[in-house]
Amino acid sequence: MIERIDELRTQAEGAIATADSTAALEALRVRYLGRKAELPNLLRGVAELPPEQRGTVGKAANQARQALEGLIDARTQELEAGELDARLAADRIDVTLPGEPPQPVGRLHVLTATWRELEDVFVGLGFTVVEGPEVETVHYNFDALNHSATHPARDRTDTFYVADDVVLRTHTSPMQIRAMEAQPPPLYVVIPGRTYRRDNDATHTPMFHQVEGLAVDEDITLADLKGTLLAFARAVFGEDRDVRLRPHFFPFTEPSVEVDVSCFQCSGKGYLADGSRCNICRGEGWLEILGAGEVDPNVYGYVDDERYDPEKVQGFAWGMGIERIAMLKHGVTDLRIFFENDLRFLEQFG
Repeated sequence: MIERIDELRTQAEGAIATADSTAALEALRVRYLGRKAELPNLLRGVAELPPEQRGTVGKAANQARQALEGLIDARTQELEAGELDARLAADRIDVTLPGEPPQPVGRLHVLTATWRELEDVFVGLGFTVVEGPEVETVHYNFDALNHSATHPARDRTDTFYVADDVVLRTHTSPMQIRAMEAQPPPLYVVIPGRTYRRDNDATHTPMFHQVEGLAVDEDITLADLKGTLLAFARAVFGEDRDVRLRPHFFPFTEPSVEVDVSCFQCSGKGYLADGSRCNICRGEGWLEILGAGEVDPNVYGYVDDERYDPEKVQGFAWGMGIERIAMLKHGVTDLRIFFENDLRFLEQFG
């Protein structure tokens, strides 16, 4: 049995010395020192030997096992160091090479950014943001907003009809009536959203965005409207801006006004420093931005709430196109480009 132990030890030592990987060493450990290996089994069988052989055989088997464990540990360290060097060489990074370009970072669409900017301005002035349905009844879209039965906006050539009494809303103004029905005065709301009309040219698209505003309280005058819109204009176009009101007509306001803001490029002069005509305001010094006015008393009559008695409350309203504001602010000449998904255009707005 001593001869067999020496034979196994010599065989294992040779195999360990020639092993070329840590994986091969692990296989040798299992082969010679594992639970089912011959050498450990010889150790477990020492107790069955005659007493005079137990000491000699047990000592030889233990020495062989310990020697092989030591050889495997030493060889493992050698091979691990070499394998690490090989991995480092294979995985080496040349830090002088240019890095991979960063992937494009997402951003808000310019219209979404303008929408949120306008909301922030009016929320800062004490207004609450509300939204309403894009598919609206004729009652809320036209009738309750004091449109006459023959108003041209009711024509199917101007408005998308879903049914005889249902339309795609042509403005966000229907929410003025809905908001008054839902809440008593005082009421201060802004209403952003998508709207639809049968238009398609450089300054009109079938789908566009509006922000309406409505304030109803006691003793509200046109001066309050002007002050609100002046604060808006200065927040969006710069602190040096001014506004002017021009008489106009809208079915749901009386009096009605068109609102202009002084040109932010020529500071309202109409010409530039080199004497050339301003290309933004076209020499006028003013830019039309929205329509507004005092709420027509007839509109309150469509609200089923006696607290909106026109003898007790007054209000003002305004409406502006978000695309219009974005076009003016960024010098865009064709509204349709906002919806063409041309990244060369959209990436200009960070």
